[in-house]
Amino acid sequence: MMRYFNTEGRCRPDQHYMVNLDGRLEVIREQFVARGKYFVINRGRQYGKTTTLMALAEYLKEEYIVVLMDFQSIGSEEFVNAQVFVRAFAEEFIYSFEEGAPGERELTQQLAEFAESAESGSMRALFAVLSRICRQARKPIVLMIDEVDNASNNQVFIDFLAQLRGYYLARERRPIFHSVILVGVYDIKNLRSKIRPDSEHQYNSPWNIAADFDLDMNFSAGQIAEMLAEYESDHHTGMDAGAVADEIRQYTSGYPYLVSAVCKIMDEKLRCTEAFADGRSVWTREGVEEAVRIILRTRTTLLDSMFKHITEYPDLKKMLYAMLFHGEQITYNQHNHVIELACMFGYTVDNGVNVQVANRIFETCLYNLFLSEEELTNAMSRKAKLDRNLFVSDGRLDMERVLEKFVEHFQDVYGGSDSQFLEDDGRKFFLLYLKPIINGTGNYYVEAQTRDARRTDVIVDYAGEQFVIELKIWHGSEYNERGERQLTEYLDYFHQKKGYMLSFNFNRKKETGIKTLVFGEKTIVEAVV
Repeated sequence: MMRYFNTEGRCRPDQHYMVNLDGRLEVIREQFVARGKYFVINRGRQYGKTTTLMALAEYLKEEYIVVLMDFQSIGSEEFVNAQVFVRAFAEEFIYSFEEGAPGERELTQQLAEFAESAESGSMRALFAVLSRICRQARKPIVLMIDEVDNASNNQVFIDFLAQLRGYYLARERRPIFHSVILVGVYDIKNLRSKIRPDSEHQYNSPWNIAADFDLDMNFSAGQIAEMLAEYESDHHTGMDAGAVADEIRQYTSGYPYLVSAVCKIMDEKLRCTEAFADGRSVWTREGVEEAVRIILRTRTTLLDSMFKHITEYPDLKKMLYAMLFHGEQITYNQHNHVIELACMFGYTVDNGVNVQVANRIFETCLYNLFLSEEELTNAMSRKAKLDRNLFVSDGRLDMERVLEKFVEHFQDVYGGSDSQFLEDDGRKFFLLYLKPIINGTGNYYVEAQTRDARRTDVIVDYAGEQFVIELKIWHGSEYNERGERQLTEYLDYFHQKKGYMLSFNFNRKKETGIKTLVFGEKTIVEAVV
């Protein structure tokens, strides 16, 4: 079953941004629904949660009565107290039940009568009626609730969860829903922190019956390639679907919205531009890079949410800043509230040992945000803006000239500064210098696999050329030679003959400036400050 995927994360049959959901749906059916599990699908915004839920409802309808509800349909004022919530829930449940089981309207009649009765203010009485419906239904009932984040009155929703838990534990005696699926950004135990971020966080959730939902919802390179192959069969662009898929995956790590956004821009915007006049030139590495550049300079709900969250949670911002600019390795710990929030929102992931930013696009957005906060007051950034015309000739970027002028300005501005200050912030100063030079034409990203407290590799894409720059802290000539060898090996990975190294040397007898080194067929331009 092919599902069309648009950038709002909803099914839309008039677009070509597709993913095959069959495998994912079968896993959910077999491992969770068929086994009667109650669970939560909590992922970051625009992760394809609603698309998956709608597809799953369709997938299960022959075997189950699926009641698909959306808490967006229940206004925040209806979570004020149990009496108001119970009536609103009953009305929405009736509508959704009759949509999923049109031939069994008589079952919901008792719920309709309950909603009008004097008992309708009781959560306990509501579940007594729901239990009778589940007992009399001709097929097991699966309850799905989307947007549970809208349960803004925490206590009413916790009371609702407590009833679900009680009936789940006693379902051999009191029939209730076969399976329950709650969907939202926030994990149930973090609803309290959504409402009051500065309050004491509540972890004693009545939802401790829930099974862990650890299914990977990111798109693999193979799934993206399958999507592109289907597009290619309709449009005949001549693309190498596998190569383009790999490039998209490199930037997005399979985050569903970002995959769709890149494809949408390439399909709808790039082919209308002079630089990408035909389909073959659009669906290339250069086309992916241009689509990413457009995403990075466009306001979207997803990225606005990320910026809002790091403002709401200062410790989250502090952690991300330390990871990006200081190369700090943050060990993953599920009990650390800041790490848990970052992973829950989808901004970071657990790589098996440490926490890392979820994808290159998020990472570059964060770099741009942090740099922009200092750009107006930073002397290096001002000098780069003044010198910008020195670095581009005939549309090509002269990276050697960039490093030469950076060394010159760095010595003028920071030559007498404390070495620890420079060691902590050296890479930030280089990015502050680089960003206004390439802004509007090029992209940059930091290679996460090489970033640590001593070394960072910056990759710059500019007008079809790629530049690999290693930023490193000097720790003796032997360490430096080892770094040079590592860079030549890294150049092989990027199929480059020439690389660049910027060394921050805090020895008093250091020799600053630019020199060129040759290692076989590789050339390294090294700048020392």
